[in-house]
Amino acid sequence: MDRRKFIRRTAVTSAGLGLTTILPSEVWPSPVSPVDSLNVALIGCRNMGFGILQHHLSNPGVNCVALCDIDDKVLNDRASEVSKNFNQKPKLYKDFRKLLEQKDIDAVIIGTPDHWHCLMTVYALQAGKDVYVEKPMANTIAECNIMVKAANYYSNRIVQIGQQQRSGFVFQKAMELIKSGTIGKLRRVNIWANFEYGVGQGIVPDEPVPDGVDFDMWLGPAPKRSFNRTRFHGSWRHFWDYGGGLMSDWGVHLLDMGLWAKDITRPPEKVLVYGADTYHEARSRETFDSMSVIYPKEDFVINWDMTAGVARGPYDSSYGLAFIGDNATIVTDRSKIIIYPEWDNQAKKPKAEEYKFTEGKESHGEHVGNFIGCIRTRNKPACPPETGRAAALHVHIPNIAARTGEPMLLWDDNSNRFVNSDKANELITPVYREPWILPEF
Repeated sequence: MDRRKFIRRTAVTSAGLGLTTILPSEVWPSPVSPVDSLNVALIGCRNMGFGILQHHLSNPGVNCVALCDIDDKVLNDRASEVSKNFNQKPKLYKDFRKLLEQKDIDAVIIGTPDHWHCLMTVYALQAGKDVYVEKPMANTIAECNIMVKAANYYSNRIVQIGQQQRSGFVFQKAMELIKSGTIGKLRRVNIWANFEYGVGQGIVPDEPVPDGVDFDMWLGPAPKRSFNRTRFHGSWRHFWDYGGGLMSDWGVHLLDMGLWAKDITRPPEKVLVYGADTYHEARSRETFDSMSVIYPKEDFVINWDMTAGVARGPYDSSYGLAFIGDNATIVTDRSKIIIYPEWDNQAKKPKAEEYKFTEGKESHGEHVGNFIGCIRTRNKPACPPETGRAAALHVHIPNIAARTGEPMLLWDDNSNRFVNSDKANELITPVYREPWILPEF
């Protein structure tokens, strides 16, 4: 992308909002921080973003120098926590573009709703910052593509997608067992996710915007609309303008593991999809509460099953994966790995050794540690944009199929289009609300 063209376009956007130029040229050569010091900033402070910030601050030499949120209460509460728990006093912003002008920031954590990920990541890269952006990496296929191209263009920056399972022992061990041949040839990966919250909240009327909330900035490039609490904090992901429901929340994590088993970094060429609303009552939600997807691969198949509103699943786990091979099946979630061997009737013994580990834990801290290490070494992170894109498109393509009523979609990654559905192609690229502009690469 031509740098001058991008500066010109972002300046136009800024002028339209009555602000100074968004990204002054002086921040372009922002240096990598010294080994013993790293200054980070957080955009989107309410939930996961703040948790990721805390993991950063648990590492020696990491300083929080800026916080940004559109909700005054969230912003001030988080600032107080940073001051109390880490003895640091970051600058506070309600406009992320102003934060990006702060020259001493080395890395930015993006913990906003999904529809903001692309624009903020591109702006942060242009501002010379390294980026940790939550999953899924973006809310649409086109935005994922843009983020990959932007990361490649600004190739001296580190971009980590927040798919933390790639940094945790449980799934790293599962991949080691699969790739070492412990279960024999991998033939099938069954994935399931059953969570009560996936049905969304009860229906309530619109109401005035809460005091201290800049709701127009929260909407950003998404369509203009009145305020409704069920589309806001904690439940925004159930609406297509901001997220992809349970499919993009848990699906992107679990499907990523299915892809990792064969080191797949490309989108699905074909999906067979059933998506529906099967819950017994109407809820404040646009996304689907039930979905089944088949992903045919070259020499194995991935199956996805999702039911919102319940909390039980196979192997007595609400979510998980079963990697099925000729010799054994590995069942895993974030807490455990269990090998179930097949029986060899001729040899009268199991075809694989039993293995059981049940002390797994969340791996956000390890994933943050990987990011920090890569900032200091400039090595490739555990989940770079190409990997995040592959996982995200395994989520977005089935969602598009269900939304358009297409039971099967065929994707051509070379042309970035569906070859069998004009309706599906209409959902590849979002329409940004003025004055926001979709970046071009």
